[in-house]
Amino acid sequence: MISATHAPAKAHLIGGGIASLAAAAILIRDGDMLGSHIIIYEEKPNLGGSLDGCGSAERGYVIRGGRMLESKYLCTYDLFDSIPTLDKKRSVTEEIFEWNHVIRTASHARMVAAEQRINAPEFELSERHIVALEKLAIEPECMLGASSIAEHFDGAFFRTPFWLMWCTTFAFQPWHSAIEFKRYLLRFVHMVKGFNRLHGIMRTVYNQYDSLVLPLHTWLQEHGVVFEVGTEVVDLQFRDAEGRHSVSAIHCQKDGRPNTITLGPDEIVIATLGSMTESSDFGSMDTAPVLRQQDHGAWALWKRIAAGRPELGRPGAFADHVDESKWISFTVTLRDPMLFQFIRNLTGNTPGEGGLMTFPESSWLLSIVLPHQPHFIGQPQDVQVLWGYGLNMSAPGNFVGKPMPECNGSEILIELLGHLGARKHQRRVLDSSICLPCMMPYITSQFLRRCKGDRPAIHPEGYDNFAIVGQFCEQPDDVVFTVEYSVRSAMSAVYALLALNMAPPAVYKGQYNVRHLYQAHQALHDRIA
Repeated sequence: MISATHAPAKAHLIGGGIASLAAAAILIRDGDMLGSHIIIYEEKPNLGGSLDGCGSAERGYVIRGGRMLESKYLCTYDLFDSIPTLDKKRSVTEEIFEWNHVIRTASHARMVAAEQRINAPEFELSERHIVALEKLAIEPECMLGASSIAEHFDGAFFRTPFWLMWCTTFAFQPWHSAIEFKRYLLRFVHMVKGFNRLHGIMRTVYNQYDSLVLPLHTWLQEHGVVFEVGTEVVDLQFRDAEGRHSVSAIHCQKDGRPNTITLGPDEIVIATLGSMTESSDFGSMDTAPVLRQQDHGAWALWKRIAAGRPELGRPGAFADHVDESKWISFTVTLRDPMLFQFIRNLTGNTPGEGGLMTFPESSWLLSIVLPHQPHFIGQPQDVQVLWGYGLNMSAPGNFVGKPMPECNGSEILIELLGHLGARKHQRRVLDSSICLPCMMPYITSQFLRRCKGDRPAIHPEGYDNFAIVGQFCEQPDDVVFTVEYSVRSAMSAVYALLALNMAPPAVYKGQYNVRHLYQAHQALHDRIA
């Protein structure tokens, strides 16, 4: 722990995702550090981690996935209120709220079945299901333990529209952690009313790389932060003395050449451990993506430093169950406006207004989003981009007869066209589109069943100059798979290591708001509150 009377001599931030970028900004803004004393190490050539967005109209655009935003992400908006947009006209937070005042999410087609849109589907929960949800919401986490969602509900629950909308909005599976499901129920209780129309869900103007990562990266560059891209941190060396621990050296490699960075006094290390998008593999229109599991990167680093140090968590709880954490997303680049217009006519929503639409009859449980266009900075006016994903990796498709992991981009498009009732346009769409599927082995690993101690504390007890950020540290009350979780961890890490008398904004707890509880109760019973 560094004295609050002076800033650290240097800060070494491992990983170039949103957690590290946020930590760098907080070190500068709240810790009075010079940007030139902050070094960010990133294995990949690009920053942003799981908040990515790249490509071109010619090669096809790619978004592995976007994180949902809503108005109660207090840490995220606190951070980005300090970050100007690329044009310097306002803060990123101001831009987000202004944008969502103009385009409010209000789906007219949260589900599409039998080639028809379903506007505001009822939840269709039985009283037994509602009681089970309420019981889960008040059950102490210590009583839930490592139980799965499926252990608390009967099979009929997982066929209700409520579950289909919930699981596709947040990417839950029945075998995922009951604790994580409980945390989501509490965190978003204020959104249950209107959930069947996605009311309250907010978007950025462009994809989240262009709208969040790029302005933050630009601001950090302007403040002199050093970015060591293409640099993989392979191990940390700890000094242990009299029950205290500190990082004394960072072992890394760049371009195949090993290097050791010896830390001096008053230097700190903030590490992002684990990764949702590690080992992602992209397919093409002609090839299916491959399921890869690599022995390097964020998971390997965590396993290496946690060996013999149980206080640093148990990465195997999240990394060693790929069959329970994988799914495939796909990004479609359209050079012919016909399909975009077809979907607009089917759903009754303009792009950016409708949010996620799910096909409940899909054996892959397909969902797609038509974002506002352009979705990428520099995207040509006559090009459109849509994104989608499937949750069921084992069942054969309804139209292509193959499981999703075996399908190339063309076959995924054919399956989508079948559910849209647009197969007669198949040749035209295939000839004018690029569909790039992406297999992500660990994308929901943070939802897997876990025990106490599997996730380490942000600032492990006894560690003087080391903190952990990202999706795999423990933060009671807040929910993983969100930008908010990463930003909150970054704030907590900086404030702890610098011994600042500061704390992140408190997690919003709508479960203590009687109006929210009443509205949620009415919505669960399919009543208009």
